[in-house]
Order: sequence, then C-alpha cells, then structure tokens
Amino acid sequence: MSDAKQNSPENAPAPESLENKESQDQAKVGVYICYCGGNISDHVDVEKVRSRMENVPGVAVARTNMFMCSDPGQELIMDDLRSGAVNRVVVASCAPSLHETTFRSAIARAGGNPYQYEHANIREQVSWVHHGDAATDKATRLVCAATGKARLMQPLEPLRVDALRRGLVIGGGVAGMRSALDMADRGIETVLIEKSPYLGGGVSRLGKLAPYGEDAETVVRDLAARTLSHPRITVYCGASLSSYGGYVGKFSIELSTTAAEDEAPSPGQYVPGKGVGGPMLPQNIALETGVVVLATGFSSYTPHTGEYGFGENQEVITLPDLLQKLSEMKDEKGGQLHLDGRRIRSLAIIHCVGSRQIPGVHEEDENGHLNEYCSRVCCSASINAANTIRESFPDTSVYELYRDIRTYGRGQEEMYAQASANRVVFMRFNVEEPPVVRRIAGEYPLEIEVKDELTFGEELQVPVDLVVLATGMEPAPIHDLVDMLKLPVGADRFLLEVHPKLRPVELPMAGVFLAGTCQAPMDVGEVSNAASSAAVKAVSLLGKGFVELDPFVAEVDLQKCTGAGACVDACLNDGALKLVEMEVGGETVTRAEVTPALCLGCGACVAVCPENAINVNGWTLRQYESMVDMIISDVAFEDSGEAKEEPAVEEETAA
Repeated sequence: MSDAKQNSPENAPAPESLENKESQDQAKVGVYICYCGGNISDHVDVEKVRSRMENVPGVAVARTNMFMCSDPGQELIMDDLRSGAVNRVVVASCAPSLHETTFRSAIARAGGNPYQYEHANIREQVSWVHHGDAATDKATRLVCAATGKARLMQPLEPLRVDALRRGLVIGGGVAGMRSALDMADRGIETVLIEKSPYLGGGVSRLGKLAPYGEDAETVVRDLAARTLSHPRITVYCGASLSSYGGYVGKFSIELSTTAAEDEAPSPGQYVPGKGVGGPMLPQNIALETGVVVLATGFSSYTPHTGEYGFGENQEVITLPDLLQKLSEMKDEKGGQLHLDGRRIRSLAIIHCVGSRQIPGVHEEDENGHLNEYCSRVCCSASINAANTIRESFPDTSVYELYRDIRTYGRGQEEMYAQASANRVVFMRFNVEEPPVVRRIAGEYPLEIEVKDELTFGEELQVPVDLVVLATGMEPAPIHDLVDMLKLPVGADRFLLEVHPKLRPVELPMAGVFLAGTCQAPMDVGEVSNAASSAAVKAVSLLGKGFVELDPFVAEVDLQKCTGAGACVDACLNDGALKLVEMEVGGETVTRAEVTPALCLGCGACVAVCPENAINVNGWTLRQYESMVDMIISDVAFEDSGEAKEEPAVEEETAA
C-alpha cells in the first residue's frame, strides 16, 4: 500500500485525544515583531512590546526587524530554530493572509514544523486603527495571546489524499479551451463541457480584435481545432453539471444533456456568430476528476426598453450586434456602409451602457441590480469599431459619446490616437445629463441631443442613421452552478477569488479554479492569461498524484464521544461528519467520524458537542482558553515593572 493510500481519509487511524498530546515537550516560543517599515512602528512602540514579551513565561527569545518578511527577517527565525533556541514561532506583523505562508515556509526550511506557528496581526488590527500608548498596549496583549496559544501547539502533519490526474473544465469559450489545452499538454487527462452546441463563446461574435486586429474567427477556429484533436481532451457539448460531490483530488461529477437551442452542427463545422460545433454529450454520464476549472464566461448587458431608444427604434442596436454585422462583411470595403439593406451615413456610439451605473441616476434591473463596475473592454471595442468603419467606409461619419475614455492596455492608446487621425468625432457628456435619442422626420431617422463638455457645455444635435450602445459585461447566469458548488460571489455578482493579488485564480474550495470572464470583465488576452494561470495551478496540484491539505480539521476523541450526533447536524459541509458503527473498548458503538478532506475546520461541530469530544487541530479549546487568559493577564506589564493597565479598547475604532 502506498503512503498516499495509507494516509487517505478513508484509511486514517483513529485519532488520539488532542488534549493528551499537548504539552509533550517543553515549549520555547520565539516572538518576532515587525516594524513593517513604519506601518506598525509609527504607532506602536515595537521595542517596548519586545521588552515586555521577554518576560512572558515560555518566551525564549523576542526580536524585532524592519521587515520581518524580508530575507534577513526570515533568517532571524531560521537561525533560532536551527540552534534549538526556539521550537515554536510567533510573528507579529501584518494580516496573516499576506505572509503566513511566507513564515511557515521559513520554518519548514529550517527543519521546524510549519504548523507550530501563530500569527498576531498588529498592523490592520492595531497600528492602522489605534495610536500612542493604547496601540502599544493592545499590540502587547495580542502578542501575549498568540504566545499563550503557541505554548500549547503540537506538531501537525498535512493531510495527504490521492489525486486523480484528470481535470474538468466547465465552459467551452476561449478560457475553457485555453485551460484544457494547457492542462492536457502537461499530461493531465481533461474533460471539457459546454452547454451550447458550439465552442468559442463570446469571441465567436466578434470581428477584428482590439488593438492589433487579429481575426476572432481565426482565433476560435485554431483553438477549437487543437482542442478537438488533442488526444488527452474529451469534449462534450450540450452538457451541464447535474450533481457534484467529493473533495480535491476526487470530485464525483454527473453530467446531463442540455436542451438544444437549435440543430447541432457537425463537429468542427464553423457557424458565423456561434462558433465551432463540438461533439454532443450522448447521454447522462458520471465521472471523477481531481480538479475543476470554471470558465463559464459572461453575458452582454441588455438595455431596457427605452434606454437611449433601445427597443423602440430599430435603428438603435448594441455594440455586439454591430460587431457581428461587421464581421459578416469583413471583406467588403468602399465609400458607403450598408447594414440590413440601409445606407449608414452617420452613426453614433454611446459608451458606458450597463456599466459604471450610479444609484439614483440609473435604473435598476428587475432584480434590483446595478452594474457599478467598469466593464473595461467597451472603450477599446468601440474605438476599434470606429476605426474599422472609418478606414473601410470613409463616407460614414462616426461619433463617440463618452463619459471617460479608458483605453488602458498596451497598444490601445495608439488606437485612440488613430481614431482621432481617422476623424472620429468625440463628445463628452455628464452622467447626470446623458444624451437623448429621439426620432425625427426628414433625411435622418434619429437625432442625438447632447451637452458636450469638450465644447464647454454646448448643446449639439447630431442626426444619425444608427445609434450603437456600447453595452458592458455582466456575469453569466450560472445560479444553479453557484448553488450546487457553493461558490462565493462578489458584490458585482462575478465569482470571487480568494485574494485578487496573492491567489487570483483560486476559490476557497481546494481544487476549484477560476478562468476568464466568470471572474471579472477581461479582454481576450487577459482571458488567455487567466486561463493558463488556472491550468498551471491545476497541473501543479495534480502533478504528484496526491494533494497535501492543511491539517486544521476536526478530530473526534472516541473516549468522550457518545454518538449523540449534534455535531453531524451542525456540520456545514455535507459528508464531512457522519455517525458510524465501530469497535471501541471491545464494544460495538456509534461514534462520529470525520472525513478530513471535506472538513472546513469551521468549528461548528465543536460548539454543539455536549461532551467536548471534538476539537479542531491547531485550534483546540485549550488553546482558545489560553489565548483568553493571556489577553486579560497583566503578566507582561507586571514582569516588566510597569503598573497594571486595563486592556486598551477604543470603542469606535477597535478592529
């Protein structure tokens, strides 16, 4: 039997009591306090905290550094561990989400156990919200509490679960195909599912891509051909997720067929505006996978009836509609532009429709939502379309009506300059005085009235044949998937990553990753970057054939457990806790059993157990009690010869 198998959740040995394991060796706590380049030391007397901590029982050394996360700062910790001066570490610095991993890694490199580590956040919880003596005293008490817990910490080992070398990608757009190819190229068997009959997603509805003019059809055709022909990729179109369970390394998935919107094309067949046909899921199937990559894409905002005349005038269309019409006539050039049999002599593009909406100014949708974010790609797409029209059909006048121009990427500022050279006319309006679109009698069907800030508020009337609304991106309607996988959703309704900078493609659920516009508005290049990042994360997770997880999970003391089942009822993750029959002391009894890979380590079970028979590794009740004792204790102040002080609390700003 392999090590991985021996350590899998199903084969984990019955745990011994955590309380019996505690205090098996003498605790020598090292306390390391960071100046954070003045972020902390400008408000906290760091040296005073250090001198106080030197007198706290169990503290072997207390040191300070300008940047404890720097190499010299980490060396302080590693030297003390290697010399045997300390065997437990407390770092007092910024939020643990920023550098907890950094310090655990340093401890491991020095030969220590990375889980004999505690973090005191004295930046966000102290120096950013307090100042003066109150800040120094509160920092002292927080570090004391961390020390109290550290004295009781025992070495823990990461959980190891077997991992299938297979990945599931949900979504067949550019992000999904890019992720599938990157995973498959690195030896991971990959299943890609797409609910529609086509591969390509939103890019299939575009023409020339900004800013360099790549042909969207060519991009989609190339990716689809490589995906469909790859020996390690299985594609199922017309497929959706119907059930989901398991844990990282071994998710159990059921796929069901979706109702076809129209007749399915032949695999490999390109249909303009829709994409490349893929093989349809023949029947409902079940499979297991080690990771899941979500590439569910986006939806385009649909203006409400009457918004800039949309739905009331056939001459008012959206930018995606215009781009699709232009892509269908990409080889046509000449002086005059004709769309739907009508000559377009003059057209206006209105920016920020369905983006950067303001409460009290814009109308909420039927569910009370406003898109207050910037969709980021609309400005570039609008200017790219204007350049295409002006260069291919120079007799057509183009007006851009905008609030702010945001051409933020490489090459996009040049595209804006090119639009000026192409004599595209820009007009800037105030959000509280938006353009008004009205039907008129005469030579042109529509007229736009706008107060132009570029001409110091001059009121202009622009006759046009066509009004184009640059609609923003919205989250795709994936409510069923969100409920089934319990996915976190941000205030903007896009899927929410763990951390936008440190863990930008990860979700709190181990083994589930984000790729592309399911996360936020992105252009095609950014989508490809995000998709490749998700694939690399997935491959690195599965590459060893097993997955290591943090050991902060619930553990049952079988001697105290009576099988009451309150913990099972309180458990927040189905399957993490269950009642099973087992032999204890020669008798067959019913006891609670934890599936570690499913346990969230939330402690909901601990709170309801009447026998105190369950604890969370690394966060035991005794450790909590010790932290509370140290917070209310004045030991640090007394031993340093200072008078007793009440705990410093600033009611209005306490973090």
